[in-house]
Amino acid sequence: MTTNIGKSRKKLPTVRSFARLDHLSGPCPANEDPMQQLGQGIRMSILPESDSPEAFGVLRFPLDENESLKTEKVLASPTNGARTREKIDLVTMLMDFHLTNLNLRIDFVTLSSTTSVNKHKPWIETSYHGVITENNDTVILDPPLVALDKDAPVPFAGEICAFKIHGQELPFEAVVLNKTSGEGRLRAKSPIDCELQKEYTFIIQAYDCGTGPRETAWKKSHKAVVHIQVKDVNEFAPTFKEPAYKAIVTEGKIYDSILQVEAIDEDCSPQYSQICNYEIVTTDVPFAIDRNGNVRNTEKLSYDKQHQYEILVTAYDCGQKPAAQDTLVQVDVKPVCKPGWQDWTKRIEYQPGSGSMPLFPSIHLETCDGAVSSIQITTELQTNYIGKGCDRETYSEKSLQKLCGASSGIIDLLPSPSAATNWTIGLLVDSSEMIFKFDGRQGAKIPDGVVPKNLTDQFTITMWMKHGPSPGVRAEKETILCNSDKTEMNRHHYALYVHNCRLVFLLRKDFDQADTFRPAEFHWKLDQICDKEWHYYVINVEFPVVTLYMDGATYEPYLVTNDWPIHPSHIAMQLTVGACWQGGEVTKPRFAQFFHGSLASLTIRPGKMDSQKVISCLQACKEGLDINSLESLGQGIKYHFNPSQSVLVMEGDDIGNINRALQKVSYINSRQFPTAGVRRLKVSSKVQCFGEDVCISIPDIDAYVMVLQAVEPQITLHGTDRFWRPAAQFESARGVILFPDIKIVSTFTKAEAPSDLKTTAPKSAVLEEMLHNLDFCDILVLGGDLDPRQECLELNHSELHQRHLDATNSTAGYSIYGVGSMSRYEQVLRHIRYRNWRPAALESRHFRIKCSELNGRYTSNEFNLEVSVLHEVRVPDSEHVNHLIAQPPFLQSVHHPESQTSIQHSSVVPSIATVVIIISVCMLVFVVAMGVYRVRIAHQHFIQETEAAKEAEMDWDDSALTITVNPMEVILRQGLGA
Repeated sequence: MTTNIGKSRKKLPTVRSFARLDHLSGPCPANEDPMQQLGQGIRMSILPESDSPEAFGVLRFPLDENESLKTEKVLASPTNGARTREKIDLVTMLMDFHLTNLNLRIDFVTLSSTTSVNKHKPWIETSYHGVITENNDTVILDPPLVALDKDAPVPFAGEICAFKIHGQELPFEAVVLNKTSGEGRLRAKSPIDCELQKEYTFIIQAYDCGTGPRETAWKKSHKAVVHIQVKDVNEFAPTFKEPAYKAIVTEGKIYDSILQVEAIDEDCSPQYSQICNYEIVTTDVPFAIDRNGNVRNTEKLSYDKQHQYEILVTAYDCGQKPAAQDTLVQVDVKPVCKPGWQDWTKRIEYQPGSGSMPLFPSIHLETCDGAVSSIQITTELQTNYIGKGCDRETYSEKSLQKLCGASSGIIDLLPSPSAATNWTIGLLVDSSEMIFKFDGRQGAKIPDGVVPKNLTDQFTITMWMKHGPSPGVRAEKETILCNSDKTEMNRHHYALYVHNCRLVFLLRKDFDQADTFRPAEFHWKLDQICDKEWHYYVINVEFPVVTLYMDGATYEPYLVTNDWPIHPSHIAMQLTVGACWQGGEVTKPRFAQFFHGSLASLTIRPGKMDSQKVISCLQACKEGLDINSLESLGQGIKYHFNPSQSVLVMEGDDIGNINRALQKVSYINSRQFPTAGVRRLKVSSKVQCFGEDVCISIPDIDAYVMVLQAVEPQITLHGTDRFWRPAAQFESARGVILFPDIKIVSTFTKAEAPSDLKTTAPKSAVLEEMLHNLDFCDILVLGGDLDPRQECLELNHSELHQRHLDATNSTAGYSIYGVGSMSRYEQVLRHIRYRNWRPAALESRHFRIKCSELNGRYTSNEFNLEVSVLHEVRVPDSEHVNHLIAQPPFLQSVHHPESQTSIQHSSVVPSIATVVIIISVCMLVFVVAMGVYRVRIAHQHFIQETEAAKEAEMDWDDSALTITVNPMEVILRQGLGA
């Protein structure tokens, strides 16, 4: 059996792979090298040793890229000797034998030459140009795809069997339409998208049909270049780059271009991807647009006529396809440029507790193209009509002194009017701020004993004062504080007054051995004394030196006059505020030298003055200007605050940095309950230009901060409001704790929106708890003052000191004061004790507690307490005792420890009252039953039985009986007797 291999133009060195076969046999002619004669063909014999019809062999030669080789597959059967041949392609690089019961033997035999009919290669054009429409599969080539072969009309050799495309992942294929004519067609294997790739270039070759139908000895043409261009389809509409455009124009001008809109198209061809036209859709507007998208106005615009225009614009590509969606163009008309600050609001609302809030977050300066070299901005917060010049803490002066760490011993000369401090009751006062107004007709006498009669050489006077120019042509002295003779004479020992807008302090020392002139009057001339603004004054006396501190700054007197000392006398002195007392040298003692103005926190403290830190704390404002993030102000910005932070000055040479700096200026109010109302703002600007005589002028900003009303707390006191204690407990050293379970709670009302937004039901009110401080709690004795000979209220001072609180005690009650939390006040109140050394005559005592925040601005409810005494009564032996009304054993008086009593009183007291009522009812029933029984008994036996019953009762108990008498039992007895 033999296999003929057709003619090949190239040697196949890979045929040496036969040497790797296990069974290689000859013979091979010795004078011929088979490897050199492969061009003429090879004849082989494959001899199977088995008779099996399944015996077959396949021999595959390796090929290079441009070579094709055909061979025969020979099937042989020794039994019948039949031979069949079939052409196969050699397409792999392996030699694969698949034999069944076959011993392979390959013989190299005679080499011979064979004449072939396929002499010529096919011919095609050297290049082609084609066009394909996207989303289509037909390629139109120029010239058409046709292959020619000179072997025609020889069958197979002169026919075209295939066109092959060379390239990676090309979406095209070439097919033969007519083998004889060589006509072919190029088509797309999948839809072509121009937006992904516009052009394709690749190589194509034509193949003839070889020498026979078995596709052997095919010849291929030369390589031709194919260039295909994808034709675009107008499938995308133009889209604008921005959904909306905005521009600002100045009235009265015609612009060549206000702004430019731009649209794009995703098609790939210039015809469909370019925008050829823009059009304004909105009608009757004074605007036009060119084909490049430039919008211009066709007439002068007027700010008064219309502030803003909104127009719709569409776009068309060169295929006249309109945009999928129009774009909005907004043109704002502004008046003729005027230098000034832009984008700020006149009213700025401040919610209490908001912290530092920017005043002008979007402000910027419009210079109208003016050349500015530097600018200085002054921002002023005007609060002189709020409280004492600004929002300060409104606690009492004692509480403020304690809060700021001042030494003790301060004497408040203008306290809040009360029963204990009644000399300020008749004065005009603003209770919320404790400001006393003097109209030139009022004065107040300070009671004796409030201020020591003889002050030492060191003492301090502090006050807030608001004063204007003195009324009238001839100004008189206006007395603030005066200590003068009460009767007989009219000597002024020390005084503080205003005269011709000068502050004068008078100090006349008493006569001693050195009868010489001494400094007596100290004068200060300051503009602030008559500027109708609030200022804080501290007069520190370290005789013979007197120093004035105003708003924290130190001022020495410009004039000091001397005078003789005052000779000693036995005349009493009168200390007054708002005027000076004339007790002598007049027909009738009266006030004189009245003060016109307002005073607050007027105090005097013997001893050395407090530190500068304490003074700064006492006058500190709780509101002012602030800067958010100082480190981000920018380069070249200089700033300066005044001490109260009500004025801020900033300076810079860059407009952008100045804008950003002013945007960071904020308002802050650190009070939990700030004073609601208006705070005026003024921003003034000074501009310098580059060497120009005329520079732009920036108008001032006039705005205001509206501080909203803070939520008002509702302070509630609750606890046990009635209890009984044995008399012995009142007499004990510790007494009776009055408020063992007192609780202080502060709440505010919050409106809660309904859960269903569609409902029209009103908002429900919800109480929420809040925390804040208290500044005093008063415990008042009701029904008459305490008798110090037999009763008192007591509190360990350690309970106060460790909680930084103070207290005053009197027969009218106990007053605890100082700024502290509600929990601190609770702990102190729970240690208040009541003692009575003679409780026998006492049935009950009534007390009342009332607490305050901010010196009475917010007050609690009045919590009333009734304390009753349980008395023990000793009954003589001879007295008849009705055992039916005797106290049962479980009601006998027991002296509980104080801690147990305070814990259990709320449950024990109702039980005792209930048992007493039950016993009383039982007594009544028993008496009625006895009466009915006695009526039915015969008259003759009534007296005997009654005496027998009495004897039995007398023999019941011969010992004395102790009965605890309860006030409720007395009431019940009176009711039964009636």
